[in-house]
Amino acid sequence: MDLFQAQAEREAERTAPLAYRMRPRTLDELVGQEEVIGPGSALRRAAQTGQLRSVILYGPPGTGKTALANVLAAAVQARFVQLNAVTAGVAELRQVIQQARDERALYNRQTVLFIDEIHRFNKAQQDLLLPHVEQGLLTLVGATTENPSFAVNAALLSRSQVYRLQPLSAAAIRQLLERALRDPERGLGAWQAVVENAALDWLAQAAAGDARRALNALEWAVTTAPLGPDGRAQVDLQQMRTCLQQRTVLYDSAGDEHYDTISAWIKAVRGSDPDAAVLWLAKMLTAGEDPLFIARRLVILAAEDIGLADPQALPLAVATLHAVQAIGMPEARIPLAEATIYLARANKSNAAYQAINAAMRDVEQGLPLTVPAHLRGTGYAGAAALGSGVGYLYPHDYPGHWVEQNYWPVGVAPRRYVPREDGQA
Repeated sequence: MDLFQAQAEREAERTAPLAYRMRPRTLDELVGQEEVIGPGSALRRAAQTGQLRSVILYGPPGTGKTALANVLAAAVQARFVQLNAVTAGVAELRQVIQQARDERALYNRQTVLFIDEIHRFNKAQQDLLLPHVEQGLLTLVGATTENPSFAVNAALLSRSQVYRLQPLSAAAIRQLLERALRDPERGLGAWQAVVENAALDWLAQAAAGDARRALNALEWAVTTAPLGPDGRAQVDLQQMRTCLQQRTVLYDSAGDEHYDTISAWIKAVRGSDPDAAVLWLAKMLTAGEDPLFIARRLVILAAEDIGLADPQALPLAVATLHAVQAIGMPEARIPLAEATIYLARANKSNAAYQAINAAMRDVEQGLPLTVPAHLRGTGYAGAAALGSGVGYLYPHDYPGHWVEQNYWPVGVAPRRYVPREDGQA
């Protein structure tokens, strides 16, 4: 690198967004993700002892995947190469592989290859990495917001450790914000800004676990804030609110967030917690989930989890489905909330669900199902001559509209599928 390139890089660093400038440089500067990289964790020990192996970092945006990759490479004193799977192709991969060979041969130096959005690599691109990852020529650090079990080849997964990064806590983000305000070199320390605690608390919470979003909002707030009598930027809660873009709920139409959120909503209804259920419903609707999908799940919930304990639950759920079809969003949120609350508060029974499952298991396992003669249909000429219906006892001809009679298949003893309630025999 010549003098002009070095100067250009320093200028680019100086003008980069705050979140980029404040990225951690050492393991000790990392904040959050204690389970993954905290003291005593396997990944931290591997980095400290120079025994780093290939890993896949999986988590939502702003949780530190790129930062962690940089820190791991620095910890093992490796050459760090970064590619984005959206723009990189086979030619770039082959070049990195050859450079890694040269680096090992000339300097005995390890190469850490960081691939952002690795789920966007096709099978051929992922397969190209396999032998070099297996031989240890490349230490792969892949980052993805998609579940790697579905998005990354099984062969590559088997050669890597998968770590799931969680959204950062509000306390962790608050720590990062304070560090940025103090740091005069990379952060905002030179501004000597006065930021209200209430503004920092709000931002740490409103960022919803996304450190990048929080830091960049802080920079915008400080650099555009009015100056006080002492010439220092003054940031209050209202000003901070104007600097954070309207929150976009972390969600996807067919990925983990979709399935995890609908699962949480179902379990809150089943567990009779209407408040939590309404919150999960609000998340889905705000994120743009298909309201008809939610309404169909209500019908299933009503039959599976409320069932016989409240027979009005199923008609209400079906009516909600029809209402959502008729009126659409945003008004559909109201019947969806009504049905969610009703089902969460309703008495619960899964007797029908358990009964049909048990009966279908018996059918699938080969239980004899020959219909006995007295239960066979008689709606055709010659039925009686074949013995169909002969001996059938019509219950309405007997007191109480009931008569003891065998209704089971030929040779099958009575079984219990439906639990008896309210003193029924």
